[in-house]
Amino acid sequence: VIGHPKYQESKRIAIFLSMPDEIQTEEIIKDIFKHSKECFIPRYKPHSNHMDMLKLSSAEDISSLTLTSWNILQPSDDDLVREEALAGGGLDLIFMPGLGFDKKGNRLGRGKGYYDTYLERCIKHPSGKPYTIALAFREQICESVPVAENDVQVDEILYEDC
Repeated sequence: VIGHPKYQESKRIAIFLSMPDEIQTEEIIKDIFKHSKECFIPRYKPHSNHMDMLKLSSAEDISSLTLTSWNILQPSDDDLVREEALAGGGLDLIFMPGLGFDKKGNRLGRGKGYYDTYLERCIKHPSGKPYTIALAFREQICESVPVAENDVQVDEILYEDC
């Protein structure tokens, strides 16, 4: 990931805070700050498919976040001081989680459509759709995954030995 050309050239990067069953992102987040890039993380709105990408001030900032009922760290709903990526300069790159992927770029998420809905908003932003990279374990790569018409394909899937 760190040596990937798209990562190298990106300045504004969104990345998920990994759950125990996902590719761990902590070292990537540390590298984002080490290279003075801007880091954005998801804040999911419960009972909807709305997600924002909010700016972290440092890797240590993660320890100030709230644990949700889904056991995910994210900025609290009353945190109004963080920049939302689309309210500013948009994003260059989004690292995406998922449960399964196929080699055509289809992604099976957790079923709420947060990333698909967010990417639709990105497409309408003046800076356009960011490049998307899914981070996966080799075991998550399938022959095909079910898709709906509103699912947005990822540009690239990175996994061991790919």
